[in-house]
Amino acid sequence: MNNKKMLYEEVSRQILAVLANEDNRIAQMATLACLLAQAFPENIWTGFYLVDPTTSDELVVGPYQGTLGCLRIPYGKGVCGVAAATRETQVIVDVHSFSGHIACDSRSASEIVIPIIDATGTLIAVLDIDNPLIGAFDNTDQLALEALTKAVFSR
Repeated sequence: MNNKKMLYEEVSRQILAVLANEDNRIAQMATLACLLAQAFPENIWTGFYLVDPTTSDELVVGPYQGTLGCLRIPYGKGVCGVAAATRETQVIVDVHSFSGHIACDSRSASEIVIPIIDATGTLIAVLDIDNPLIGAFDNTDQLALEALTKAVFSR
């Protein structure tokens, strides 16, 4: 088992233990962003973009750890908007080769975005993580983050 997988298993146990009796979505997102950012300090942005309930096709910044993020992202625009529109995880090896990438932080070189689906099958947010190195995210990240977010937000 690789170190990254072991680290995800450890931080996932911590997150699930802390959130065992917490149903508030903002508290869940803030805790998840905080503990993931602490576990993976090389990432420069870890957080959520929430589905804006006042529009039908836009995300608004939610709880996060990192520098200033984009405040709003339309569905289909940038990595987060594509993840929201398709409801599919986006693992981007090099954001500079991603057509329509939105550079909220110019240091970002790779990105992973996980759509957050609640127990009713409704998209409620996306989890966005940025790293300053090309190729920082892989299948290990995708599987671990999808399992963690499903465990937290699909109950």
